[in-house]
Amino acid sequence: MSNLEVEPAELLCDDDTAPRFQLLEPREVPLGGPRAMTVRRTLPRRERSLIGAWCFLDHYGPDDITERDAGMVVPPHPHTGLQTVSWLFEGEIEHRDSTGAHQMVRPGELNLMTAGSGIQHSEISTPATARLHGAQLWVALPDSDRHTAPFFEHSEPVPTKLGDATVRVFIGELPGLADHRAHARTFTPLLGAQLDLPAGSVVDVALDPTFEHGVLVDHGTATLDDDHVVDAAQLGYLAPGADVVRIEASGDAPLRILLIGGTPLGESIVMWWNFIGRDHDEIVAFREQWQGDVIADADRGGRFGHVDGYDGAALPAPALPGIRLKPRE
Repeated sequence: MSNLEVEPAELLCDDDTAPRFQLLEPREVPLGGPRAMTVRRTLPRRERSLIGAWCFLDHYGPDDITERDAGMVVPPHPHTGLQTVSWLFEGEIEHRDSTGAHQMVRPGELNLMTAGSGIQHSEISTPATARLHGAQLWVALPDSDRHTAPFFEHSEPVPTKLGDATVRVFIGELPGLADHRAHARTFTPLLGAQLDLPAGSVVDVALDPTFEHGVLVDHGTATLDDDHVVDAAQLGYLAPGADVVRIEASGDAPLRILLIGGTPLGESIVMWWNFIGRDHDEIVAFREQWQGDVIADADRGGRFGHVDGYDGAALPAPALPGIRLKPRE
């Protein structure tokens, strides 16, 4: 998914010392024009930029799109230096990208797009979709791999039981569930999983103690380690060091969460619009190449290639701020 903000803020993200637990509140962000879809963004925030290499998390829906003109229509747009993870709970989205990939995004299935040196893609909700509900996440690539050639992967994780919980591991693996390790390619140690628990149930989930973790609550209320309450749309951060987390579906509703994690990235990144780079000049160059090769000359492609099968123009980049991109204090 593109960041469609008209004036996206520049963000320099680094690994800072944090408390053992943080509760991150979502920020509502309208994507697009007057009939925009609103997403709830919990990464990046001023309090926390990264969880492992996870650097961006938008959570949306359930949205009734039957009254909208076209549902989700995100024209071709660029990415650099990252992987996009598309994960749906409801609905269907058609994905096309400049590697030639053409794939439907459906609930419980992983679409992983590695932008590497540069890619462009489009996303459109299908005509049969009445409700959209899901999450879009980005993973920052380490400096050693961020110029890799772009590629696309699709997989269908097999659900398994962990106590009363149903688990779908779509990135990496959970300790104790090695037989259900995801096969999608990653460039740093990562975890991504959906857990569903009946109301009132409790599950102890083994963790890699070298990872930091995040618990995004999609539905219900989670109580972590008998102490930390995370409500729907909130993101709970767990610092490295723990080898298990107790998750309770507190309240009267069943619980659905996304559990993400990874080893701290250990690198600073600058993230602006849909680009991840390492400094101001690199971001400027990415934008100039997008505007020159794709927006001004759609047949040239250049770094970002061309999306076949999309009927419409690519998305122009917003204007850069009038100052050099720099760290937020």
